[in-house]
Amino acid sequence: MGRELKVLSNTKKPRLPKPEWLKIRIGDPTNQNHVLQLIEGLNLHTVCQEARCPNIFECWSDRTATFMLGGDTCTRHCGFCAVNKGVPMELDPQEPCHVAEAVKHLNLAHAVITSVNRDDLPDGGAGHWAETIKQVRAMNPECKIEVLIPDFNGDEDALNTVLEARPDVLNHNTETIARLYRRVRPDAKYQQTLTLLERAARWRDTKQPQMLTKSGIMAGLGEEFDEVVELMKDLRSVSCDIMTIGQYLQPYERRLPVERYVTPEEFAEWKQIGEAMGFKHIESSPLTRSSYHARQQAESK
Repeated sequence: MGRELKVLSNTKKPRLPKPEWLKIRIGDPTNQNHVLQLIEGLNLHTVCQEARCPNIFECWSDRTATFMLGGDTCTRHCGFCAVNKGVPMELDPQEPCHVAEAVKHLNLAHAVITSVNRDDLPDGGAGHWAETIKQVRAMNPECKIEVLIPDFNGDEDALNTVLEARPDVLNHNTETIARLYRRVRPDAKYQQTLTLLERAARWRDTKQPQMLTKSGIMAGLGEEFDEVVELMKDLRSVSCDIMTIGQYLQPYERRLPVERYVTPEEFAEWKQIGEAMGFKHIESSPLTRSSYHARQQAESK
């Protein structure tokens, strides 16, 4: 009997079939190829590719991309992420300039920049972040800059280094509810994320009132509807301006499975609840990701 139970416990959970509302229309590859060639030519990485974003066809058809700093290998072990894990490469000193050149070539009005976690670096890569923001702004003065930053292990000085470069939007994703952090984000802390967002909001209120703060989560990892509402309250308690809510999609077999597919109606209800709470903008739909419709989100203020 004991042996039989052991066998059953090791049985892999079957993948849930994707519902109709998650079918994606593939766009014109012409502009997609243009972006890909540019990125490869400048030795850049995009989160569009590395995180296997479902909106890559739509966004690249619009000649936009989210740039990923610090290489393609992350020092964290998040259960949902498709990005490589392990020992990362040395920082490329030309990367800030190359990102700025790519933004210029693509003629972006709103550039989104993110990175892998670089816990191997004393400042978590904050100085590299700041230099990238400065070079993008110098080469593209009319372009709005949104940064999706790591938590820098709670280092306030590292956060301030990024803030002093004056991004237009400071984004740090919560990713999931507090109860699921150990399984979903084992190297991160829920309260540390809220503290980072609170510090960024304090900076906004005292030094850069036009800056927006932003955070996002994935649904379908085992959270309850009301737990998401409680998380939304937590984000508003630290004066977060913008929130994104999207469906988690398992990137490959060794990542966390999808526990359920949230209906479009539930996403719409979260949006209504968030608007009533006072968020400046809520982007909530099955295919929403952090940088999806990012320009429109920032303009909604």
